[in-house]
Formats: sequence, C-alpha cells, structure tokens
Amino acid sequence: MAIYQQLTSATSRTVHVGNLDSVPQSAHPRCMRRVVSKSFFLIIFFAATAVAFGQSQYKVITVTDGGTISGTVNWSGSAPHAPTFPITKDPQICDPDSTKTRDLERLIVGPQGGVANTIVYLKNITSGKALELPEQRRHLNQKQCRYIPHILLVPQNATLSMMSSDATLHTIHMDGAATFNLPFPFTDRVIARAMSTPGLVHLRCNGGHVWMNAEMMVVSHPYYAVTDESGSFEFSDVPPGTYQIAAWHEGWNLLGKEHAYDALTARTVERPLFSEPKTLEKSVTVSGNQISTVNFVISNR
Repeated sequence: MAIYQQLTSATSRTVHVGNLDSVPQSAHPRCMRRVVSKSFFLIIFFAATAVAFGQSQYKVITVTDGGTISGTVNWSGSAPHAPTFPITKDPQICDPDSTKTRDLERLIVGPQGGVANTIVYLKNITSGKALELPEQRRHLNQKQCRYIPHILLVPQNATLSMMSSDATLHTIHMDGAATFNLPFPFTDRVIARAMSTPGLVHLRCNGGHVWMNAEMMVVSHPYYAVTDESGSFEFSDVPPGTYQIAAWHEGWNLLGKEHAYDALTARTVERPLFSEPKTLEKSVTVSGNQISTVNFVISNR
C-alpha cells in the first residue's frame, strides 16, 4: 500500500497533454515551452486520428445480401532489422533469458511476407451489422514487461480490462482518445475502464519500463480488423456499396530516444522515439453475396 501511495503522489507530477497544472513547479521555462509545443501538436494529432478512426453516426441495420471483403497486407523488399531497446530495469522479471534487450514489436513480418498488427478498416461506412469485435483485443496483460496484445481494438463505450502478471510495479499511461494513468501494484488484479471516445490511444509504462509500448483503437463500427502473421484480414456482412478501405500501421523505424518525465522515479528517462504511422487507402466495391479482394503492400519506401 505504501508503494501505491508513493505512485499516486508521483503521478500528480506527471505531464499530461492539455493539463499544464501538472508540470513540476521547478521546470525550466525552456522546458515549459517544449512541453506546451509538444502538447499542442499531440492534441492536433490525436484530434485528427479521432476523426479518421471514429464514425459517430454509424447505424446498426439488418444486412441482407451482404458481401465479404478479404485481403492481405504484405511487406515489399527486405524486412528491416527489428528495433530493440535495452532492458534497464527489473531484469529478473523483464529479461528472464538474459537477452539484455527487448524487441519493441513494431514490425512483425511472417514467413510468407505478411505484415501482422496492421489495422484495416472501412472509412466511409455509415450503416451495417452490429458492433462485434474480437474479445481478446479488449483484454490487456502486462507480462515479462510486455503489453499483450500489442494492438488493442475496443468498441466505443465498451470497457478495456487490464491486469499485470508481473511482480513489479507497472503503470499504464494513455494519451489520445483516452487519458488515464493507472498503477498496477498487485499481480493479477483486473482494472477496467470504459472507452467513450473513438480514436487512437498510445499506451506506455510510467514505471520505468520505458520500452513497453502498445496502440489501441477505440472504434464505433465493426468493420475493423487486425492482421495476423500471414497479413490476412476479412470483413463479413458488408452492405453492398463502394467504400474507402484503409490499412494503418503504427510505424516501425526507431529514430532514437526522447526525454520524458518518469512519474514513479520523478526523474527524466529516455524512451524510444518511433517513426510516424503509415496509412494506405484503396477503393473497394462490394456486391451482394460476393467476395471482394483488396491487397496492400507496404515497405520502407
């Protein structure tokens, strides 16, 4: 309990987007200006992604003669070296195999060239089947200092359930369409939060495990999918019509490190800095009781 109280006190000093009251009073003016500037651009970025991924006017209907959209997301060229980051805390828990580094899981290319963890979705659909998405993508575990799964997909107004299997103190800090800073001082204890706003949410650990990262999409219609290691996706019961279909990948290049404020230790830490997400779009026409195929190719170019 003392650890929990210490964390609660520490998190009151965390810099949250749009909440400058939480900046430490001793912060240097130039640091303050950087915080304000970064906060402004983060607000603009997450507002744009909320528009891109949200669809607040979606209407549930009975779909008759619905079609199917299936396809793949494939990698072109030689796959780059998977980005890693040094394990600098709790090696007995985070690094039981003594590898010294952690795969950041930003790019997973399967044996046949399929790209996993790409979010594929229909952009301009306004009506269709009820909002049902894979249950496992709305349950998050922190295990060996990893977020499992790495990509979360949560329906708007549904709950995200979170727990930690690690016997160390983690926090889940969220920025974007949801803003939470949740401590996990006890193992296997579930914490649930409702996700009321559609859009992108970035997750990281504020407990010193700086390599931990994940992405969550809060969505308002069911035509979203996360590709597996074969790069495959499929949508069923799609009303006939023409749609824009998009493939979104979080970005895989490690650009370097950035300074961040660690709420638990009250110190500056270095987090991995990633390249921008990549989005590809195509047009697809769906006919009744027919299968439409859409394939995407992504690369370093």
